[in-house]
Amino acid sequence: MALLKLHLDEFDEVDYELIAIHTALEDYRLAYFINQNLPVILSKNKEGMGIKTKDGEADFSIFSYIDESSDTKWSLVQNKNEIIIKKKSTGQNLFLNNEVEIEYPVFLLPELKKVDYFLKIENTASELETETLLRILNTIDRITAVYAVIPEKIKSKNNLIF
Repeated sequence: MALLKLHLDEFDEVDYELIAIHTALEDYRLAYFINQNLPVILSKNKEGMGIKTKDGEADFSIFSYIDESSDTKWSLVQNKNEIIIKKKSTGQNLFLNNEVEIEYPVFLLPELKKVDYFLKIENTASELETETLLRILNTIDRITAVYAVIPEKIKSKNNLIF
């Protein structure tokens, strides 16, 4: 009887491009401007992507588009979110025994904390080259910086599986 072995290295293949976007725009406005400038129609997913941390769970919004002709999937996902934790106030102060809400920042990719959004393009056999894509995204007024990220260098790249 033949023995079949699977190596975990086979599942680590990266077949997507990742673009970092710095902007102060809200996610829906950024998706709108990307739709205006690129041949995509990003729409918000009903469910976001949840990341569990020691303090709680954060929900990151995702906008996606699947190009049926080239079998390419485009995903716009936010990198920054906040967890609100309610804690009882301790110590001698005016607000003794009151609940205090504390906001903790949470990042999808903690190595890239300054990035606001990521544009993930899967099955990148698209007609747009990365340089052309970066140039088009850079023409959007409220985007301050756009650049390609090498996924192999990211420690928490498993967070990009959605």
